[in-house]
Amino acid sequence: MESTQPTAGWEKVGDRFYRKTQLYTAVFDLDLDLDSYFVAGAPYGGAVALYRDETKILAFRAGKTSKPSIDIYSCAGKPIKSIPWEHGSIRGLGWSEDEKLLVVTKDGIVRCYYDLQGDFTQFSLGHGAEEIGVESCRFYDTGLVALLANNALISVSSYDEPRPKPLMSPPKGEVHSWTIIPPTFTLSRSVEALLSIGQTVYLVDSTDVEDKFLDIGPFSHISISPNGRFAALYTETGSAHVITSDFQNRLSEYESRSKISPKYLQWCGNDAVVIAWEDEIHVVGPASATAKFFYDGRVHMIQDHDGVRVLSNEVCDFVQKVPDVTDEVFRFGTESPASILLDAVAQLELQSPKADDNIQLIRSSLVEAVDTCVNAAGHEFNIHWQKQLLKAASFGKSVLDIYNSDDFVDMCETLRVLNAVRYYEVGIPLSYDQYQRLGPEALIGRLLNRHEYLLALRIAGYLRLPTDKIYVHWASAKVRAGSEDDETVCRLIVEKLSGNPGISFESIARAAYDEGRGRLATELLNHEPRAGRQVPLLLSMEEDEVALDKAIESGDTDLVYFVLHTLRRKLPLAAFFRTINSRPVATALVEASSIREGDSTLLKDLYYQDDRRLDGASVFIRESLAQPDNRTATDKMALAAKLLSDNSKESAFELSALKEAATLLRMQEAFDRDLTDSFTGLSVNETMFKLIRLGYDKRAKRIQSEFKVPEKVAWWIRLRALVAKRDWNEIEEISKQRKSPIGWEPFYNLTLQAGNPRLASVFIPKCTGLEQGQAMTMYEKCGMRVKAAEEAVKIKDAESWQRLWEAAGRTSTEGREIERLGLQVFKK
Repeated sequence: MESTQPTAGWEKVGDRFYRKTQLYTAVFDLDLDLDSYFVAGAPYGGAVALYRDETKILAFRAGKTSKPSIDIYSCAGKPIKSIPWEHGSIRGLGWSEDEKLLVVTKDGIVRCYYDLQGDFTQFSLGHGAEEIGVESCRFYDTGLVALLANNALISVSSYDEPRPKPLMSPPKGEVHSWTIIPPTFTLSRSVEALLSIGQTVYLVDSTDVEDKFLDIGPFSHISISPNGRFAALYTETGSAHVITSDFQNRLSEYESRSKISPKYLQWCGNDAVVIAWEDEIHVVGPASATAKFFYDGRVHMIQDHDGVRVLSNEVCDFVQKVPDVTDEVFRFGTESPASILLDAVAQLELQSPKADDNIQLIRSSLVEAVDTCVNAAGHEFNIHWQKQLLKAASFGKSVLDIYNSDDFVDMCETLRVLNAVRYYEVGIPLSYDQYQRLGPEALIGRLLNRHEYLLALRIAGYLRLPTDKIYVHWASAKVRAGSEDDETVCRLIVEKLSGNPGISFESIARAAYDEGRGRLATELLNHEPRAGRQVPLLLSMEEDEVALDKAIESGDTDLVYFVLHTLRRKLPLAAFFRTINSRPVATALVEASSIREGDSTLLKDLYYQDDRRLDGASVFIRESLAQPDNRTATDKMALAAKLLSDNSKESAFELSALKEAATLLRMQEAFDRDLTDSFTGLSVNETMFKLIRLGYDKRAKRIQSEFKVPEKVAWWIRLRALVAKRDWNEIEEISKQRKSPIGWEPFYNLTLQAGNPRLASVFIPKCTGLEQGQAMTMYEKCGMRVKAAEEAVKIKDAESWQRLWEAAGRTSTEGREIERLGLQVFKK
């Protein structure tokens, strides 16, 4: 292979070259008749699915089962998985961008095989697909469109969240061929379908059907370029047309002169169309320039972003436009700086002085030459020429004084990864452009689906990527497929994963549980450090008490609440209380949550279960206080009293209080009925106050008597009520009494505040125990300066007397009276 010239597989198409690179040989057994199979390949050098064409007679193969199956291979022909198929006629076989295999049956059932190992999710296309029947399907990166027997189209835009939606209905008539334009390339950002009906093509989307008014149909094949800008059409008379995808411009036409309809019409990148018959393919470029490649047996083609893979029993080839940098280095007769630099390395290996001459020749363009050689190395599949180009780049940069080697180092890393996954035992023939689009994380994901764990770990370590997902995937596969007993599998996994931070044992435990290995799942969960990951799975495994204990141990209140709410919905009430009774934290949180949310029913049940009678009575009392009418409130009080009556010795005070509260409620109910105002919800004191204020003194006396309201409290309530209704006569009558249980100062203060200084002054002489000068201040507040002056004279306070005299005005009547009082005591 080293001696092979890099241009050996090149063919000129117009002014550009296309090359056929042999990726693998001896791909399929020679007795596997590819002519009898549908072949679908995943993008980015992905897996290949084969399914037998049910309409063709299959030759007998000794030792091979005749039962239908979908067989998944690598591009090198290595079997990955055989999926038995007994679920009806297949009308669509395709792949998503992330290598999910999609199988669509005639009755509209879609199976999505997501891991190359036979695990799948399933959904129905609905919208009449089962009754009408699916005719065929077209797939794109994340979705599909199905054509039904009545020409209806059903679109699914996401396999993860499938929501089948009908597109507009195209005209009736035979659909000769059809394809789709992915949402990425449409103005509406929704999928569009192109259908060849009659002599024209119809464009159909979710809102419209548009006739493109072509007159050269019908078309046996329609294909859209990878960038969505061009369409290729193949007529039944053998001519291929390339037009813009908006059908505005015809770009080229090619006459194949073949009376046999081709098997495939696909795009090789965005610049050429590949037409494939049984053993012959034509690469048609601009201006109908053509290159032809021939094969010994039946070929199948798989379109990728930058070329096509050609599959036969003997070989797997990759046909693509020669990259610009490769063309610049290798094209015959080129004198580009990069090709001279490559020649310099060859001269250097021969120890020829011409190597230095070459370097001097391109000295001014040396940086450009190094960069070109580095990029060209990336586009090479041949390891010999990869090395030669990197040697050339290394030689060139060693001559340069300053050169940033980052791109060189990145390319060396990339090529090591690409060569590792292209190896025939792995069989992922990624081109450099495909690897740039796919990314290393997605590539590792594809290796995991093939159970290439060691290679995935080495690539992740080499590229400094996290490895936890690799370990988790390995462990999950181990619990699904491992034949050892639970204890052995658990020990093996824990030993292998110990010391690797970030490992999610919850994911592994879930895989074990899904496999029906509940005990193993529980054992594995014990090694999950994050309670938040443990608890949901434990709940789904019916390990309710373990889940609750784990949540309590974590100290995360929200997590405990989550478990409690789940158990409350799932368990009968008695079982729920049995679960939480032995766990004080859980009980306290249920109680706090019920109080906060006002769930009195649960609270009462909880207190009853725990025999907490006083707390249960408190709930009834709270409910009683919240009742709008007295009768219901009284009933709630009676229930609270009944709850406490069995334990009357310890609850004597509470029972007494409840009895009084019930009596008050009954009396208030009578007041509400007999009087014009409402008394509901008032306390004893507030009830007395309101009765006095409304003039029902006798009823207030009854309340005082019934509830043994102390005399002092009763006098205070009476005083406040009389002041509130400004009953000055009654207050004046009270002032004639000799004694007051609360003294006379409250009468003075409240009357004065209510704006009656005259009546307030009546109480000043009755106040006993006043401090010296306090009576004078009280009279002054009532506006009685003469009386205040009398008090000042009594206590011989000349200063206050002087102040009062000045305030009254010396010449006023009041002033002269104050002067007269003072002259008797204070001599000038």
